[in-house]
Amino acid sequence: MAVMDQAMVMPPMGAADPLLLLAMWWIMMIGMMLPSAAPMILTFAAINRGRRARGQPYTPTVLFTSGYLLAWGGFSVAATLAQWALEQASLLAPMTMKTTSPLLGGLLFIAAGLYQFTPLKSACLSSCRSPFDFVVNHWRDGASGAVRMGAAHGLYCLGCCWILMALLFAVGAMNLIWVAALAVIVLVEKLFPHGDWIARIGGLLLIAWGVRLAIVS
Repeated sequence: MAVMDQAMVMPPMGAADPLLLLAMWWIMMIGMMLPSAAPMILTFAAINRGRRARGQPYTPTVLFTSGYLLAWGGFSVAATLAQWALEQASLLAPMTMKTTSPLLGGLLFIAAGLYQFTPLKSACLSSCRSPFDFVVNHWRDGASGAVRMGAAHGLYCLGCCWILMALLFAVGAMNLIWVAALAVIVLVEKLFPHGDWIARIGGLLLIAWGVRLAIVS
């Protein structure tokens, strides 16, 4: 009987497993979000090149970029914990990292669509789309200032796009087509003209798709 009890006990997750999962999420966020942050990073670099040319104190751009990536590292921690919770509730397929519940997937799409119309989304998107305005309002001197600026910009981008990234649980984080599609959506919202209207149109499409999934379930 004791042997049977031991056989039924799942082996505990090794300490390295959540760290590898966290690294996977963080690398994925870097790949998806860094391209859309390029205008802000290039603006920061251009300003510091000018300061260096004039003999003024300047800050390496890598510090700003590191702060930006730290913000998405925080999101990656939350995503790792969410994945663990969904797996414990048998709502996520471990191999594909896609929800096993069409209803939950539909609700995620609907929530993402509704978020596109919120004031928070609009404010964060506006900040992400205006590098020079961000610099004027958030400039900090020195190395720590650059990291803080990068983190602040990362938080604005996080406020803009976090729920789009959460859709990976609905479509499967291992689905590279959807990963690329979501990265393109973020890029278009931030860099194309009338990004706010693009976000709202995308919101309507997300709501429609979510309703379809929820009804089918």
